[in-house]
Amino acid sequence: MNGTEANASARPLNAGRVFAWIKKNAVLFIAFCAAAVSALLVPPDQEYAGYFDVKTLCCLFGTLAVVCALKNIHFFSILARRIIQWTGNSRLAALTLIYITFIGSMLIANDMALITFLPLGYFVFSTAGRKEEVATVFILQNIAANLGGMLTPFGNPQNLYLYSRYLIPTGEFMGIMLPPFLAAVLLVSLCCLFVPLHSLRVSQQQRETLPAGRTALYLALFALTILMVFRLLPVWLVIALVITGLMILDRKALRMVDYGLLGTFVCFFIFAGNMGRLPLVRTFFSGLLEKNTLLTAVLSCQVISNVPSAILLSQFTQNYPSLLTGVNIGGAGTLIASLASLITFREYMAQYPGEAKGYVLRFSAFNFGFLFVLTVFSLLIGR
Repeated sequence: MNGTEANASARPLNAGRVFAWIKKNAVLFIAFCAAAVSALLVPPDQEYAGYFDVKTLCCLFGTLAVVCALKNIHFFSILARRIIQWTGNSRLAALTLIYITFIGSMLIANDMALITFLPLGYFVFSTAGRKEEVATVFILQNIAANLGGMLTPFGNPQNLYLYSRYLIPTGEFMGIMLPPFLAAVLLVSLCCLFVPLHSLRVSQQQRETLPAGRTALYLALFALTILMVFRLLPVWLVIALVITGLMILDRKALRMVDYGLLGTFVCFFIFAGNMGRLPLVRTFFSGLLEKNTLLTAVLSCQVISNVPSAILLSQFTQNYPSLLTGVNIGGAGTLIASLASLITFREYMAQYPGEAKGYVLRFSAFNFGFLFVLTVFSLLIGR
């Protein structure tokens, strides 16, 4: 083969790699394109430096890094497995999985909760020969992650941003989100009735134990990141401790951090900052938000997802209670309303590649039902 032929054969391979990367990082790619287009409308200048919420990025990095370290010692899977072993039937197992995902999303963010606990849901129901129930359990876990994470500032990425941007007091934040959170818990619990009742056991062949020293140190670092998010410790101090600790104990955890998510935030900051400087855009969104901030946020999430909606709409309103509620319950609905929903869809397709249509139909039925009920509920309580 001569040089020309070799170069020609290499081109499809390179193009294939690029396409594969774009497919794997679709949200980051779209965010980058949006930022690039906005930069054409508002050329880079000194004001760009004010777009970035560095504290949000640092808090997100610190939380993700420690969670990766805990995941590497199988902390979450061991905890979940032991809890599920206490249950005796499919509904209790589904309810346990969903509550674990609820709690996990409050502590380790919704996407990490799904990445951690979706495989366990698949393991429990597929090994019991209940393939038809995996989709329902996955969808309910997805809803639990999206709506469970709404209660804490670090439960959903958009929460961390809005909590920092508006300097919302922690008590007020949780007070705003508690009513829709409790409504979501009730709805998800009732939806477990859709899981057929039968006896179920989790295999006990795998007997994993936690390394006591590392577990204690990682939990200590995790506690520090929580204190950092709650503004009780300096960001620079906690980030320094996290990086130093993981450089010594688990460098792999630092490599495992979802830097694509951090990059997505950077791109969205640029896009939102530029859009906020365009008079027509500012007039348009300001008018919509004045009419109804909650509905504007909910509808925006269905089209451009909840994180970019939070960043963009925050440029035009000070009504953070309604905006915060809207971008959280707006994570339900379409498949693109939340990055977590795309993660769940990807995990399900990896197991059942030929069943996309059935999954999307079931997903849409559950999610739009939740979106409708929670939107009406939020409007009734004055959001």
